[in-house]
Amino acid sequence: MVSQKKTWKQKILLSFQIVGVVYGQLSTAPLYVFGTIPPSDVDPDNHFFDEEVVYELFSFIFWTLTIISLIKYVFIVLRADDNGEGGTFALYSLLCRHAKVSLLPCDRSINEVVHHEEEIFSEIKVESRARRLIEKHKICHYLLLFLALFGSCMTIGRAVLTPALSVLSASTGLEISLSDVSHIFSSSDHARESISKALKRYVPVPCACVILVGLFMLQSRGTHRLGIMFAPIIAIWVLFIGGVGIYNIFFWDVKIIYKVCPVYMFRFIRNIDLTRWRLLGNIILCVAGSEAIFADLGHFSKKSIEITFVCFIYPLLIVCYAGQAAFISKNLHLENFNHLSESMPSYWKHVCIVLSLFASAVGSQASITASFSVINQCLALNCFPRVKVIHTSKTRHGQIYIPDVNWLLMILSLAVTIGFRDMVKIGNATGLAIICGMIVTTCLLSLIIALCWEKNLTLSACFLVCFGFFEVAYLSACLLEFHKGAWCLVLFLILSMTVMLAWHYGTMKKYEFDLQNKVDTEWLIDIIPNLGISRVSGIGFIYTDLVAGIPAFFSHFITNLPAFHQVLIFVSFKSMPVPCVPASERYLIGRIGPKNFRIYRCIVRYGYCDHVRDTDDFEEQIIRSIGEFISIEQNDLESRESQDGKMIIVGNKASTERTALVPLDEDNLCMKPTDSQISPEIEPFETASPCASAKKKKVRFMLPASRPIMQASVRQELQELIDAREKGSAYFLGQSHLVVRHGSNFLKRFLIIIYHFSEKNCREPPEALKIPHAALVEVGLIYII
Repeated sequence: MVSQKKTWKQKILLSFQIVGVVYGQLSTAPLYVFGTIPPSDVDPDNHFFDEEVVYELFSFIFWTLTIISLIKYVFIVLRADDNGEGGTFALYSLLCRHAKVSLLPCDRSINEVVHHEEEIFSEIKVESRARRLIEKHKICHYLLLFLALFGSCMTIGRAVLTPALSVLSASTGLEISLSDVSHIFSSSDHARESISKALKRYVPVPCACVILVGLFMLQSRGTHRLGIMFAPIIAIWVLFIGGVGIYNIFFWDVKIIYKVCPVYMFRFIRNIDLTRWRLLGNIILCVAGSEAIFADLGHFSKKSIEITFVCFIYPLLIVCYAGQAAFISKNLHLENFNHLSESMPSYWKHVCIVLSLFASAVGSQASITASFSVINQCLALNCFPRVKVIHTSKTRHGQIYIPDVNWLLMILSLAVTIGFRDMVKIGNATGLAIICGMIVTTCLLSLIIALCWEKNLTLSACFLVCFGFFEVAYLSACLLEFHKGAWCLVLFLILSMTVMLAWHYGTMKKYEFDLQNKVDTEWLIDIIPNLGISRVSGIGFIYTDLVAGIPAFFSHFITNLPAFHQVLIFVSFKSMPVPCVPASERYLIGRIGPKNFRIYRCIVRYGYCDHVRDTDDFEEQIIRSIGEFISIEQNDLESRESQDGKMIIVGNKASTERTALVPLDEDNLCMKPTDSQISPEIEPFETASPCASAKKKKVRFMLPASRPIMQASVRQELQELIDAREKGSAYFLGQSHLVVRHGSNFLKRFLIIIYHFSEKNCREPPEALKIPHAALVEVGLIYII
């Protein structure tokens, strides 16, 4: 009963945080949906923008929110989560697991070693016509990867444009409010005009820039803290605009509630022309933030997202838009009638301005956190240059912060704000980013319905046609405004897609070169006695992308310098198309050559949300895993056959009942234990002074005593592993230099140039792996591709 109460408390807390993080953008959309309509289109003198058009646009807003945000995302797309993770790459990883469409670097010959044997292969369902068609044609594989990268770029683009749009719209409201106050104290029309021009020039953009800088500086505090800070602001804002919306409905036009009838949409389409059709590019902004409902799923629970939207956000937003439409329909003669602040009662107008400034900053949070999630997934799948990822929560692995990306987004957002200085142009670019991301989600989800959920192809086609037709109509309206700001998004898309594709291409080519030039393990076994290899004390970690064979850079090293360490460990990282790999299945350990060679292979399997590469205890986990491998190898538990011999998954229940190596914290090492403090099951190993080495290493290991019973050879091998760790570690990395083959086409040369630039300006591998420079050995090789 206690745990159930705790669960409900957690759901309520998450639902409260969601208001400020996930739904901030949706909640602040009323600031710019009507406000981004160009003044030339709303000029009453052209007799175009009349009361009936307002009703028709409100009908579009109601049904767009209902069909896209409520039905599509909350009721359907959230069901396509990847073990609790959302976003474009979550959909792509689902397709990769249910159909063989992955283009990520992977050694196909030993697929059975590096994949989840029981879990992943069981997800490949019965053969179907659609699955065979997609798996057979390579062009489908490239198209799916392109869609995943395209959708990711749209998410990043929204993180640049949305803060600029929402904050600038609120700052424009501040300028309007100050202008109204100044008119009271100005006697002449000339003075009023001069003050208005000065306010328009010096208030909106500078104020927006200050708020944007403050918003991005707060990102390092993490999603949990920001959710607690921002939730009250958005909650008050939504209740405020909902309350004002109810007031406007009853004060201006109570019959507005009947205008949700689809008949008004058909009237709009029946009288369609180019000018009217462009207005749909502004109306699509009412669902800005709907993609974040799915992309931010890793930060919160599905149930909390659903409850908050259905019971709180959706009804209040509908009421707000209805009240704003009722006001606009009766006040078309006012100068700024399409701005939200003008629809407020006079005694609440200034309160609205203050709240909107805070809410607009908070409203950008959803797009920023969604971009962090998407980039983290791209990083794990080798589709984005290496950047530092900081996990801001110990309980929820999806809550992350990426400093480099955060500052880059801030610079781009400031550039857009200062460069355009016009919310209409920024709104056009934002609308195009929103609808493009939604079309990608519709395409990928239609495939998931057929391939993953194994529904009828007719149902998949209906989903694609129904939602796709609705979204393509909005896309055509957004493209009509391409020359009025939307080109900015296309430019950003070209830059980001080029970087992603170049990084993926360079990574693939490096891996293919390593695969073609690797050396068989038999070569290493034969060369050790023949070449007279000297064994140096300590442990040598060789980091390689290969999961079989010897990498070319290491064979090059020992050929020129015939020496390596007493214990040699080949470490490989393999990303899986899953969010997380359980700790019990993460480490796959094998042996290279005879036992007396003391050469091991460790394959570290991780999902696109795992955080294993740059953890402080990573080396300790590898040593523990090899110790477990040595102790259970004699029983051949959970063995797998590979080209190198036996591969054993360590970390399961059977292997953790008794620990092969007992860690001893450095605090305990410096204390001289009394006889009563010495455990009868632990015997210290014979090494140098513990206190002297405690300063150098965080964790040291000891062998267990006679229990559990070990063979003498096993105990000796474990002791040698401990002694080698005490002597120190060295880390071998291959430093690749990609060179394009003479006569290659321009596209290949261009991609490699971009890859070189990205590699030189991204996070270095030693830093990402937390390798001390004093123990680093880099071996350079020229890769001709």
